[in-house]
Amino acid sequence: MSNTPNRASNSAGKPRKKEVILDLRTARQMLPLIKSILTDIVNTRRRLNRLTPEQQQLDRHRRELAWQERQRRYQVAEEIANAEKDLAAAVEELNGLGVNLVDDLIGEVDFPTKVNGRPAAFSWQLGEDNLRHWHYADEESRRPIPAEWDQNGVAPPPRLRGGQP
Repeated sequence: MSNTPNRASNSAGKPRKKEVILDLRTARQMLPLIKSILTDIVNTRRRLNRLTPEQQQLDRHRRELAWQERQRRYQVAEEIANAEKDLAAAVEELNGLGVNLVDDLIGEVDFPTKVNGRPAAFSWQLGEDNLRHWHYADEESRRPIPAEWDQNGVAPPPRLRGGQP
C-alpha cells in the first residue's frame, strides 16, 4: 500500500476522461448500436418537445384547473421527468462509448479521431446508411470521407516534417 494520497485529476474532483480516438473501421462497426441509442435519443427529444408546451399551458392555468386537468398536469410533469432521465442515460451511454452527441433533434453524432495529427471526427446522422463524412474538430461543415480511407479503413497516419511517415 502506498502512502501517497489519491488525488483527483482536476479541480472538479472527477478523474479526467481518457481521450478516445476511433479509426474508421471501428466507428463503422459501432453504427448499429449507435443507431439504436440515437433513435431513442431523438424519440425522447421529440416527446419532450411535445410535452413541454402542454406542461407550460397547464402550469399557467394551474389555479383554475378542474380535477382531471390537475391530474393531467401531474402526469405530464412525471412524463417529462422520466423522459429527461432517459435522455440523460442515453447521452451518457454514447459518451461512455466515446461518441459525442452533436444534435439530438436530427440525431447527429461525432466519432472522435485524428487526421494528420489534428483532432477530427467522423460524422454520422440518422437516416444515413453508412459513415461517409468527417470534419476537423474546429470545423462544422462535413466533408466526404476520401476513397483511400475506405480502402485502408483508417484515417491517414500523422505526417511528420520532411514528408517522412
